[in-house]
Amino acid sequence: MPLATPAKPRDRVSMLASFFVCASLLLCADQPPAGQGPAKAPQPTSALLWPGGAPGALGTEDKDKPKVLVYRAPGPEPRPAIIVCPGGGYGHLAMGHEGHQIAKWLNGIGVTAVVLDYRHRGKGYGHPAPLGDAQRSFRLARHQSQAWGIDPNKLGVLGFSAGGHLASSVSVHHDSGDPNAEDAIEQRSCRPDFSVLCYAVIAFGQPFSHRGSQRNLLGTEPTPELVAHMSSERQVDATTPPTFLWHTSQDPVVPAQNSVAYYLALLEHKVPCEMHLFEQGRHGVGLGKGLAADEWPALCRRWLITRGILTQ
Repeated sequence: MPLATPAKPRDRVSMLASFFVCASLLLCADQPPAGQGPAKAPQPTSALLWPGGAPGALGTEDKDKPKVLVYRAPGPEPRPAIIVCPGGGYGHLAMGHEGHQIAKWLNGIGVTAVVLDYRHRGKGYGHPAPLGDAQRSFRLARHQSQAWGIDPNKLGVLGFSAGGHLASSVSVHHDSGDPNAEDAIEQRSCRPDFSVLCYAVIAFGQPFSHRGSQRNLLGTEPTPELVAHMSSERQVDATTPPTFLWHTSQDPVVPAQNSVAYYLALLEHKVPCEMHLFEQGRHGVGLGKGLAADEWPALCRRWLITRGILTQ
């Protein structure tokens, strides 16, 4: 039997060219048509809290204009919604792992996320600007509920670290709105329907308080009355919304006693609540990926179902 004749160099080049053409066709089979690009995740829409200028604004720059970023959840509307308060010690905002990433997780479980870009000391602001921004975000969301496709009666708050303090603050300092206000937004309630507090700063003036957050928010010499007023565990009452809390026992920055103090206050006033303490984990773990604390999103989703916020 005659041996096969080795391919000539030119033949080998032709064979290789044919192979790469076929491979390219296979690789391109699942690609979108030219010019369309890959499918992109929905982008958030931005809305100023006060289009005409925020109360107490120190200027007209972007840092003087608190706003929200609205990530609409897919599916039938209206959807439940959550105002997300990133942490940062009232000196900056951890918008990545405590803001945008959280919004994407919430969208994944059917919740519209409203990420709050609030004023803080890094922008030149202390109390009462952050709390005012948080309260206004609730009024705005309820005013825009139809346009944003959200249920105004299923509007909660979620905060991390100092953002957790802000979330707890709006949970204990709220009102039903001013029916006589000329601004229709101010006629809306700023009370959250539920709260989710993640390794939150809660107490001021205590051995376990986060001094940096207290200083950035209240200044270097706050009065005892102001410290008590902004210590959320001291302001809990029967109108405080149902709350889900979690913390890590190893947190060296914001000790777990903060969450425990708030939890005990909720129990005292018979406010529905659930708390989870995880042994391991540093401060600021966000979704907690790679740690035991990564169970908190599933636990929180189950709690939202139990509370009737989510249906599945």
